[in-house]
Amino acid sequence: MPIRMRLTTWRSLVTTATAVLTAALLTPAAAHGAPRESQPVHSYANAVREAVWVDTGLDGDGDGRTDRVAADIVRPREPARQARKVPVIMDASPYYSCCGRGNESQKKTYDASGHVVQMPLFYDNYFVPRGYAFVGVDLAGTNRSDGCVDVGGHFDIQSAKAVIDWLNGRAKAYTTRTGSTTVKATWTNGRTGMIGKSWDGTIANGVAATGVKGLKTIVPISAISSWYDYYFAKGAPLYDSGPDRLSDYVDSPEARAKCAAVQKKLVDEAPRSGDWTSLWTERDYVKDAGRVKASVFLVHGLQDLNVRTKHFGQWWDALARNGVERKIWLSQTGHVDPFDFRRATWVDTLHRWFDHELLGYDNGIDREPMADIERHPDQWVTSKAWPPRGTQATTLRPAPGTQAGVGTLGLHKARGTETFTDNRQLSETDWAARIDTPTADKAGFVTKPLGHDLRLSGSSKVTVTATPTTSTAHLSAVLVDLGPDTIRDYADAAEGITTLTDRTCWGASTSGDSACFKETKARTAAVDYTVFSRGWADLGNYASDRKGLPLTPGKAYTITLDLAATDHVVPKGHRLALIVAGTDKDLIDPPSSTPTLTLDLSGTSAKVPLVGGAAAFARATAGPASAGSTARTPGGVGAPRTVHRIPGH
Repeated sequence: MPIRMRLTTWRSLVTTATAVLTAALLTPAAAHGAPRESQPVHSYANAVREAVWVDTGLDGDGDGRTDRVAADIVRPREPARQARKVPVIMDASPYYSCCGRGNESQKKTYDASGHVVQMPLFYDNYFVPRGYAFVGVDLAGTNRSDGCVDVGGHFDIQSAKAVIDWLNGRAKAYTTRTGSTTVKATWTNGRTGMIGKSWDGTIANGVAATGVKGLKTIVPISAISSWYDYYFAKGAPLYDSGPDRLSDYVDSPEARAKCAAVQKKLVDEAPRSGDWTSLWTERDYVKDAGRVKASVFLVHGLQDLNVRTKHFGQWWDALARNGVERKIWLSQTGHVDPFDFRRATWVDTLHRWFDHELLGYDNGIDREPMADIERHPDQWVTSKAWPPRGTQATTLRPAPGTQAGVGTLGLHKARGTETFTDNRQLSETDWAARIDTPTADKAGFVTKPLGHDLRLSGSSKVTVTATPTTSTAHLSAVLVDLGPDTIRDYADAAEGITTLTDRTCWGASTSGDSACFKETKARTAAVDYTVFSRGWADLGNYASDRKGLPLTPGKAYTITLDLAATDHVVPKGHRLALIVAGTDKDLIDPPSSTPTLTLDLSGTSAKVPLVGGAAAFARATAGPASAGSTARTPGGVGAPRTVHRIPGH
């Protein structure tokens, strides 16, 4: 059983108003001391469905009038009749008309009056009967909103922030897109929680980073924390395109006709060199984590190769430094919503989270473990804190082995060199499959089989001293668990799930909006190795994370690669490996040349977050090789796929 503890000092949420609402929604048993939770006592079929257009105060499309963003609202009718105000759950998205939301790609549909009939996902079906309003916001430049999509910039963030301001009486909204009749949100107490996967969750991060009043909690799922890190890793391009392509993908027809200037800025200020510009500063939410007043319930797939796990790691660490109340789920999936990998537990946990944060219920969720981590498919463990107490950044050092390119990994600095040539046709899975074989395309360093489990929890850094033969070079570093396992098949197109035909229902339905969704199950793969953390860089960024320089062939350079956050246990009998190589096919783009690089091992190291620190590593690697350990590991998941350049699709 997990030991329960308080995460941090939580705000006192219960005010007179919320106490009244709480009492009204409690069942009789709950009112007499049983665990309290909101109950489905309101009619979903009879809910108020309305649309408003909120004035953002901006003129992104340059048509001479301030932009209005569409907010579709589904809210319970009964509380308004009783002069009671309700909190809001909000999902601000660019995908409501272009691409759809969720595993079944649902889009908004409307009746003849322009009121929403189908709201994608289950949030309205489930929470409106329980006394919440749900608001689905079309980002500027999408669906029924004015303005332009600027991919995480001021227009995107203000789209959602303006709605929160309106919910709290600080902004104007209108009953139509162009009319003059204003409307006020008299039905809400202004307490808002934002939720969303990918771009939607990214907007939640960005709005929270403004410190807007009224935003009480966010639930970002597979979300971006800094848009530079979506497109580049220390100058190395992760995709062959920039934010302009993403904007064009979701723009409404009206926006495409008006937003050429915004599109041009997305091209001009996002150079493919990977140099940092003011465009990236505007889209860096991590720097503003100190402004966050909302609590954060963060969810991410540890094998997400679309919105890669650096995003949650740096955001989580920044929130921790600023004392933000937080909770985290980490799955074995790729870019997948928790509704599709842990459905029943997710709905229950989300319900309790919103009840606590928006209704003020003392339901104990603040005293439960901070982290849930999927260790094997559908097998979850908890941590009282994340990373766990006792986690220490531990420096591991490579050393030469008995064969070229097949070295060792330990605690002590060693002399020597290893050489490899960039091969843009190979990926991390190719390197890992041949870890015990000398190959020209990588340098690998491996521990002996472990005598004890070794847990890495958090973000790693790999410092490399390398001499290139050309004026350009890209570097990759990966951490690998060498040993047999069954994992979610994150390299499959569905990224770790299989969609079934049976449906389960989560809330109330109408003829136009069903609360029933296709079930899923884990899609698994039997493997002999698992790449569990990755990082990349352009060696030309050796002097600065933000600007690259040409390299001088034959000169040694030192650079530190930021490896993505993880939580992984290398079991007893397995081996831990560090691989350094060039282009990681389909995960970064190759350089303009084909360099050969020579590593100076005395200037190369990995700083990894080990639970128990150096002592745990020494203990795990002491003594003879464990019985049953393997010396060669040929099989893993498929090679990395070229993922959609669309962070939520």
